[in-house]
Amino acid sequence: MAEGECPLVDEPVSIRALKRFVADYAKKNNYKEKLSAAPAKGKKIAIIGAGPAGLSAADHLVRKGYDVTVFESQKIAGGMMHLGIPEYRLPRDTIKAEIDMILSMGVKLKCNMAAGRDFTISDLKKEYDAIFIAIGAHKSRDLRIEGVELDGVLRGVDFLLNANLGYKVEMGKKVLVIGGGNVAIDVARVAVRRKKEKLGMAEDLTTAIDVARAAVRMGEVEEVHMVCLESLEEMPAHEEEVGEALNEGIIIHNSLGPKRIIGEKGAAAGLEVIKVKSVFDDKGRFNPTFIEGAESVIEADTIIMAIGQASDLSWIKPKDGIEFTQRNTIVVDQETLATTAEGIFAGGDVAFGPRLLINAIADGKRAAESIDKYLSGEKISHKKPAKKEMVVTYVTAYDVEKTIEKKESLHPPTLATKRRIGFKEVELAYTDEAAVEEAKRCLRCNHRITAGGDYCFLCGICKDICPQECIDMKKVDRISIEGNLEKLIGPAIMRLFRWPLPKEGGSKTWMEGTAFVKDSEKCIRCFMCQRECPLSVVTIERITPIY
Repeated sequence: MAEGECPLVDEPVSIRALKRFVADYAKKNNYKEKLSAAPAKGKKIAIIGAGPAGLSAADHLVRKGYDVTVFESQKIAGGMMHLGIPEYRLPRDTIKAEIDMILSMGVKLKCNMAAGRDFTISDLKKEYDAIFIAIGAHKSRDLRIEGVELDGVLRGVDFLLNANLGYKVEMGKKVLVIGGGNVAIDVARVAVRRKKEKLGMAEDLTTAIDVARAAVRMGEVEEVHMVCLESLEEMPAHEEEVGEALNEGIIIHNSLGPKRIIGEKGAAAGLEVIKVKSVFDDKGRFNPTFIEGAESVIEADTIIMAIGQASDLSWIKPKDGIEFTQRNTIVVDQETLATTAEGIFAGGDVAFGPRLLINAIADGKRAAESIDKYLSGEKISHKKPAKKEMVVTYVTAYDVEKTIEKKESLHPPTLATKRRIGFKEVELAYTDEAAVEEAKRCLRCNHRITAGGDYCFLCGICKDICPQECIDMKKVDRISIEGNLEKLIGPAIMRLFRWPLPKEGGSKTWMEGTAFVKDSEKCIRCFMCQRECPLSVVTIERITPIY
């Protein structure tokens, strides 16, 4: 997420890869986090689902002193981290280490305990003071076309779950994956790996790319194809995932829509597709249209549908008081994650639909904070929380390079395509040197340039030296600001502008003067303006949020 917001000048800093480097570095150097739970509060909490949201909530709640029990329907904890995301993307030892750390603080884990089969909401309410529902979205969505019940037609999430649990999945020689998202890519990539090695363990999910990349790893498979509505540029899967899929030999058919699955003797034999005219309407809404008469057939003996996931909420009964949305997710307060039932909270995919792992982890933390307030007798506010408090630190003599040059991103190394046998990890870690060089590309966007005007004599050096041309000097009479002047730009900036504040209720005529104007969107934080200012009027502030 942060990486997507990063590109200011060129490619973003590889934040994800740098975080992985730090985690690996800590592991290699035997760094152990000192974990301790707060004194016991005597309150019990039940968490349904041992996925990223549930485990995150358990982690934060046990640290606060609560007695936490996590119920998991599968034989192993981790949710889609372990059952959906293939091992070539997320190594299992990493997941196990994180889960073991949480359990070491006293969290109780009960696997093979399915909601609705082994317990109900009513059962939990008798024993626990609060409940957090975090069951994820493990149910594959079906296409409403002819032939979906034929032999050889599989659901994407079901395929990944079975592959990642090590079960044998019968596959034909020619696999076709329907979908254009990351899960579909992963399925295809797992299937491709069956060309080289019998099925082992896997894990990591996102939508269609996942399915394709999973399928490509299956031993008896000779070809893996993908069919998706979107053009190559419109595909919802991450660009790098699409590139890796193509490198692994997956054939992607863009701008085609599935019309019907063709069967022979009760088994899938191919997919009839139709050419897509457009995927979105003129208002940008998903509304595909097709070119009549532009049908064709792609032969396949295994067809995997990877068009999205949903949550199974059939075990929640009306008497539980939990309401659902039209999208079949649980209704929650957007900030507190409280459901419509007293003492019950929900988060992750079951509340918001399929998203990134980091979203689910954040939901777990938010839920823990809300549950703590609820059990402490504090009223849970349903209003938006106040913005995080910010600490401003003035930075002097900042150590920056004398020149700022555009540097290409050092992408993390990947395993050679020919060596991608079974479920070997594809994306490798940075070397120490490469990590340092990539980190140096950061433009320090949490720093801002300010100026105090008591001594500024408007020499204009800062304007002239700025490589981005984002600083300017403007005559005050050329600036128009509606509303309260002091609230808009603040008294600290007023001193720089050298005009008196308009008196309350008085004239709004501006005094003659010159204003220092900076476009923060264009600023690359080279700090040349601060370094060259003859009177050190220009200063640097580092903004740090308090969590």
